[in-house]
Amino acid sequence: MSNIPQPGQPAPNFSTPDQNGNLVSLSDFNNQWVVIYFYPKDDTPGCTTEAKDFTELYQEFSQLEAKILGVSPDSGKAHCKFIDKHSLSITLLSDPEHKLIEAYGAWRLKKFMGKEYMGVARSTFLISPDGIIAYAWPNVKAKGHAQAVLQKLQELTNI
Repeated sequence: MSNIPQPGQPAPNFSTPDQNGNLVSLSDFNNQWVVIYFYPKDDTPGCTTEAKDFTELYQEFSQLEAKILGVSPDSGKAHCKFIDKHSLSITLLSDPEHKLIEAYGAWRLKKFMGKEYMGVARSTFLISPDGIIAYAWPNVKAKGHAQAVLQKLQELTNI
């Protein structure tokens, strides 16, 4: 298990495909804020709530020049179905080998009904335009989280 990047540390760089198979790298967003959030699985209740909430606030994030990236182990094809089904306007990155997920410390031991297993821990990172972790939410509850991220971004950009 990787350590969770902390505010003030450089954000781990990455290069991974989006839902359409296009390679996306952190360096693509130089001079922009980036919200990168990790979630376990497309089209499950909590993950759907979170994705729809980020989509609802998409314009507000855009006005602050922030890009929203969701990351899960799902395939690009699964991401496309998820986006189409829920009319999502955010970019979803596919990380089936967990390289990006592990780089941000989101691949962790989880417990469900008494069983322990490795899985994606819902977590979010706000990356400043200079590539530094500005804020981290290592353990996220889906409902209301997108609004909390937007409020933190507004606070950090003094808007």
